[in-house]
Amino acid sequence: MPSKSKGAGRRGPPQGKGGKTKGKTPFRSGRRFDTGRVADIEEVENEESEEEQLPSDEASEDDGSGSEDEQEQPTSRPYFALMQSLSKESVPRAKRRKLDHQPEEVKSSTKPEQETEPASEDGDRDIDHVDDPEEGPEDDIVVDDDDEDIPNSSDPFETHFVSPDPDVSQKRIKAIEANEYSQLNSEHNGWRLIRNLPGKDSAQSTSLPPPISGPSGLNLKHRLVETASRKGPTFDKLEQVLYPLTFAYNDILFCGRTTKNAEDLRRMACLHSVNHIFKTRDRVIKNNAKLAREGETSDFEPRDQGFARPKVLMILPTRNSAVKMVNTICSLCEPEQQENRKRFDDSYLDKEATFSADRPEDFRELFEGNDDDMFRIGVKFTRKTIKYFAQFYNSDILIASPLGLRMAIGSEEDKKVDFDFLSSVEVVVVDQADALLMQNWEHVEYIFDHLNRQPREAHDCDFSRVREWYLDSHARNFRQTLVFSAFHTPELAELHRRHGTNWAGRVRVQPAAYSGAVEELSSSLVKAKQTFSRFEAPSIAAEPDARFEYFTSAVVPALTKRARDANGTLIFIPSYLDFVRVRNYFSSSPACASLTFGAISEYIDVPEASRARSHFVNGRHQVLLYTERAHHFRRYALRGVRRVVMYGLPDNPTFYKEIVGGYLGRSERDLNLEPGRGSVRVLFSRFDVLKLERVVGSKRVARMVRERGDTFDFI
Repeated sequence: MPSKSKGAGRRGPPQGKGGKTKGKTPFRSGRRFDTGRVADIEEVENEESEEEQLPSDEASEDDGSGSEDEQEQPTSRPYFALMQSLSKESVPRAKRRKLDHQPEEVKSSTKPEQETEPASEDGDRDIDHVDDPEEGPEDDIVVDDDDEDIPNSSDPFETHFVSPDPDVSQKRIKAIEANEYSQLNSEHNGWRLIRNLPGKDSAQSTSLPPPISGPSGLNLKHRLVETASRKGPTFDKLEQVLYPLTFAYNDILFCGRTTKNAEDLRRMACLHSVNHIFKTRDRVIKNNAKLAREGETSDFEPRDQGFARPKVLMILPTRNSAVKMVNTICSLCEPEQQENRKRFDDSYLDKEATFSADRPEDFRELFEGNDDDMFRIGVKFTRKTIKYFAQFYNSDILIASPLGLRMAIGSEEDKKVDFDFLSSVEVVVVDQADALLMQNWEHVEYIFDHLNRQPREAHDCDFSRVREWYLDSHARNFRQTLVFSAFHTPELAELHRRHGTNWAGRVRVQPAAYSGAVEELSSSLVKAKQTFSRFEAPSIAAEPDARFEYFTSAVVPALTKRARDANGTLIFIPSYLDFVRVRNYFSSSPACASLTFGAISEYIDVPEASRARSHFVNGRHQVLLYTERAHHFRRYALRGVRRVVMYGLPDNPTFYKEIVGGYLGRSERDLNLEPGRGSVRVLFSRFDVLKLERVVGSKRVARMVRERGDTFDFI
């Protein structure tokens, strides 16, 4: 497996490699940054010795379990030993089937088999490794006997995939290639919808799908109707907005995900995905049966398949997120058996990794359980069974993290690239996209760049049954992409624009208006003067230099002018590249000679971060540099903060409330700061409009960006 450094990118390295991390995401140890001034103040301290990682013996113990009898009498039973060795060599270990919900007689009479994973020389194991061979076409999904053979013309599955109107679809595909869209803005149930339809023709239908009050209004497979109605018989206001768009196969970018609606979004995505898989596979099976009945003389030539079997791709941030998604799928399907479920639980569950209630709710949702971000798993639906760890080409759903799937695709430099299993993906679900932004977003872009390409190999594909729009390289124009995020960012907007090429159109759903984090802080007990300073930048490319110039010419002189009063200054820096630039400036510039500072980023180890926090609270360091990504992964409860300087606004408005309200409020409670004496200085430009709207509110953002004045105070 490639080294961890391959995951590095603009946002930093990946947080996991494939093992359990006990609910905590460690920072990467790296070369420590020392400055001359800090070194003069600090005495030489004994470096803390790093704990040596002892190789685990669990793998060797597992491999040797159940073999003591053979080792005790190797010569007394030679025939038995020979037959046993031959049986081990002839049966692939990965083909062992282990089913849950077995009858008690079977459980008691059979000896449990241990599933083994390949181990490398250094002891690392790829716990998601699968040795299953690639299988040919299957027809092992049970068909609903109650389903009608006559297709429902009102079913979006039929009108979008099976038999789309050739005039409409081809016209819109040409408009997509020419980048011609018409936009429609509307509000519904407190949510703002920005819809883009391919084509400039104003006469085309721009009406939204009709509202749906509950699962009874959906075109569901018969075996999903009962469970869907039982899980949620009626839809709330948000579900009434999203369900019609989702089941109409629109591309959706939803920018309002919270811990409260997360379960509803997950259930909607799983219900839609499983329903799509069942309809696709049942259509293939029915056509197989019809061809078998009519024989070779039949003129029936169905076009009902893609190049490969996987139809749904789910991109998630952690293994624990995958557990939640799998549990939701099982609750909707209610399978009689789950193959390899114990292996899945052993590899993905970590019930001991929990956090106290004082941690933020969104932090606990993301990092509780197994927070490893290196995984990929195939899920296959068979007759009354769900199989985990299926070979990718035999799977119906692929669940993976960006890093895990990137490693599965391979590197073009090594000439070992395989993306054919992504050639026929028709539904993509990206959940917790805001958390993926804090990993390596380049992996997400790499995955989308390799979706729906023409396969390099046949993989036992029956090309006579492949849908024509697959053969015409238009699969990406039929693919649906669902992205769920807590907020909107330029990266998500670009992903939505570049890869939202669905001929049915794309929709962005976001709150109709933001009240703003500033408004929420004004009602709290913390009273601090918040000053927003706008600087001018001619272009987005020149914005980093303009920001740094404004910081060094307007903010730093104010700190050095009263160096004795600079104690307790926290400088929050969203970008790591900006963090390095500011850190080097504090280290080498004569203008900062009177200031001592410490730094906490996502790359320093825990002891060094603890040391920086300690020096900051006792005044040894007057200034503390702090990155957004470090706050995302650690949520440090910093003490001793008297003033906050935001080099840039955070993407997550919750971070603004935690830093301004939380840190200054704690200083007031600890009697380190007089009430009302705390201060906040925020730098922003016109390119920060999305971040600014979530902090100051929708009513103020336009005035702050366009007015001549460049300073705005909130008290």
